[in-house]
Amino acid sequence: QSYLAERLEAFPGLSARRLHREIKAMGYVGAYSTLTEYLRLVRPVAPRQFERRFETPAGKQAQVDFAEFQVEFTSEPGVLRKVWLFSMVLGHSRWLRGRFCPNQTLETVMRCHIAAFQTMGGACTEVLYDRMKTAVIGEDASGVVTYNVSLLALLAHYGSAPRACQPYRAKTKGKVERPFRYVRQDFFLGRSFRDLDDLNAQFEEWRTTIANPRVHATTNRVVDEHFAEEKPHLLALPGRPYDAVLTVERRISQEGMVAVGGNQYSVPDTTRRRIVEVQNHPVEVRIFEDGRLIARHPVLEGKNQRRVDPGHRKPVPTTRRAELIPSSSVDAPVARRPLAFYEAVGRRLANAQEGRP
Repeated sequence: QSYLAERLEAFPGLSARRLHREIKAMGYVGAYSTLTEYLRLVRPVAPRQFERRFETPAGKQAQVDFAEFQVEFTSEPGVLRKVWLFSMVLGHSRWLRGRFCPNQTLETVMRCHIAAFQTMGGACTEVLYDRMKTAVIGEDASGVVTYNVSLLALLAHYGSAPRACQPYRAKTKGKVERPFRYVRQDFFLGRSFRDLDDLNAQFEEWRTTIANPRVHATTNRVVDEHFAEEKPHLLALPGRPYDAVLTVERRISQEGMVAVGGNQYSVPDTTRRRIVEVQNHPVEVRIFEDGRLIARHPVLEGKNQRRVDPGHRKPVPTTRRAELIPSSSVDAPVARRPLAFYEAVGRRLANAQEGRP
């Protein structure tokens, strides 16, 4: 026992396996479990390492991330779908802005940023990201991070800049990751949603009436009141909206539709080329043929949706419509015969039943 006490006093972190080997070489014949029970009683208690909480200055930083949720919409019973919650949390006041999305594409990320800045009425000096692929492209051996150029352009428009979390240091972004648990437990569980629009409508009501008006457990401040104090420190919104585009080429289907982001958008019947250029703007999709704008649609939320502009379809000519609609025998004219004709038919049928010619 004195040997174990001396070893633990000098090296409190020695493992039970190591000490068991040492005392076994000295003649110990007892069970290993007996040693572990004894060590549990005599090992010095390691001093607890308290984590230092870093508070963010007002207007300095927003933290962004996505969290995956699985939901069965009442409009699609038996179908389990994945949706992702985009969340932006102000590091100083903990003010929350979020939206459930059908995907995590760059177009979705950019639209969510624009909507968040618009809702908060300003922007932060920097936005902190986890290693989400739409934000962080890579990092070289010297630790220099490469960001997505489209996201860089968006943030630069608002006077902001990206910052990546250090690898394996998720605690540096706890202000946004802890709210995911709060959202799941306080809002998401135990509710039913008709579709994605209904999910977002219920979430927005909860966010504005429960989440942001609450007293935050860490700051002990009402989030909305704290945000009102932080808002003057935000960067003012630019005078013009962000309208940069992401351009891709798409093939027109036989039905005259173009697939963009999992949804279908119509083009005019007069379109001649099979390949067109599609521009993804923040709030709409624009389609070009040979550099000429031929269609524009509001962005559809979700997937597998269709939007057909009535002006893209030629009206069917009246004569052609008549050919396509089958005639009904009910509408055919009925020949009118004299009453004597029907009397003669009646006598003939009666004679046939009696067996007379």
